Amino acid sequence: MAQENRQIQSQAQSQVQTLSPQQMLAVKLIELPIVEMEQRVRDEILDNPALEEVVDEQDDNQLDSDNEEQSNDNDSSENMDELADYLTEDDIPEYKLEQHLAKQEDAISHIPYSEGDSFVELLTSQLHEQPLDELEMQIGEYLIGTLDDDGLLHKPLDVILDDLEIYANIPVELSVLENILKVIQSFDPPGIGARNLQECLLIQLERKPETAIRKLTIKLLSKSYDAFVNKHWEKIKTRLKIDDAQVQLLIEEVKRLTPKPGIALGEVLGKNMQQIVPDFIVDVLQSGKVVFSLNSRGVPPLQMSRSYTQMIEEHINNPKNETKEAKESVLFVKRKLDAAQGFINAVNQRRNTLRSTMQAIIDLQLPFFQEGDESLIHPMILKDVAEITGLDISTISRVSNSKYCQTPYGIFSLKYFFNDSYITSSGEEHSVLIVKNALQEIVDGEDKKHPYSDERLAVMLEEKGLPIARRTVAKYRQQLNIPVARLRK
Repeated sequence: MAQENRQIQSQAQSQVQTLSPQQMLAVKLIELPIVEMEQRVRDEILDNPALEEVVDEQDDNQLDSDNEEQSNDNDSSENMDELADYLTEDDIPEYKLEQHLAKQEDAISHIPYSEGDSFVELLTSQLHEQPLDELEMQIGEYLIGTLDDDGLLHKPLDVILDDLEIYANIPVELSVLENILKVIQSFDPPGIGARNLQECLLIQLERKPETAIRKLTIKLLSKSYDAFVNKHWEKIKTRLKIDDAQVQLLIEEVKRLTPKPGIALGEVLGKNMQQIVPDFIVDVLQSGKVVFSLNSRGVPPLQMSRSYTQMIEEHINNPKNETKEAKESVLFVKRKLDAAQGFINAVNQRRNTLRSTMQAIIDLQLPFFQEGDESLIHPMILKDVAEITGLDISTISRVSNSKYCQTPYGIFSLKYFFNDSYITSSGEEHSVLIVKNALQEIVDGEDKKHPYSDERLAVMLEEKGLPIARRTVAKYRQQLNIPVARLRK
């Protein structure tokens, strides 16, 4: 018995991926679309006096000359203080406006910028009114940033848990994440932050005044949602003990709800009336070559403050100045310069990552960018771009999220170019986008008084040479945010 109760200790090695503060900063900047990136740079300039923007090209050229002289001086002085590294670091502003396409500059200058509070800002302002601690606030902001344009949270919570720990260095329990999500789900408009359509509708019903029809509709969607989606009216009448007239009342009550609260919020803010600010400007030359530039007109080129680097230089030239006050001042300047250089490096890394990702997308979807024909879009997944760029799949995902490119054929979300393959009955491989476009076209042209069922949509797609199962039609319809037939009346 003594042996059975004995505790055995063992050691095991495991690898845990953690990111340095510099890496986490780069990840955060990569996620930002151009408008938010502009504000982030402005905030950093205001927060760190050692970081400043380049005033003009003449100053920039002078900095090149100054840095060459400083580099030569440092090479000949082996016993120089370690702070002299800041005189040899690249305080030359590498982050400059893209100028290699004069034609694009003119196009960029005519792109209007969005005005007013954004979708994320409105939700974040509601978050900051909540009695949450600093860590909970960070998690809440991350959740808001993960919401799709329809206002729903389509990414699973377990995946968000991993992202928080790996990329934000925030380990958190699932129960905590769920509680913070519930806080967000209490925001306006009702239904925001729901994880699926069922939860979205139930949240809206919970916020409605107490009535008999509201209570019955909640019972319908919580207990008989699948039956409702599949129009099993007899089963619903039996289960809820209601008649045909009451079923019709329930249908009308559901139709008053909003399946996409995020879009509703955008309409209230005038979001849909504002033009999207593209992150990339794509053009096709007469030779057929596809070229692009980053839209960086609102982000100034950055450099480390000359006055701060001069403070370091003066300290090096006066080594006897070792008072306590002098040491504290130098340490303060050192921290600010370190932060400034780190931010410039992160901005440069963001620029390089965005450029390599966009170039890979163009290479993989070259026929579309040359012709503008959506039927030429090939099947492409995140892994394909990751293999070309050498970047991690999660990095490609972050670049593609909430970013747009302007082409001669219109403005497209980068996510638009990512799609799975579809094998026809004849064995031909096509992009799923072709099926989705055909589905959307059929729904747009249907008689809204008599919308097509999923079964009918499957038949019509097969007539177009795109045979797919009814279940697949339902899946693509949901991905396109197209409601079921009875909700399209």
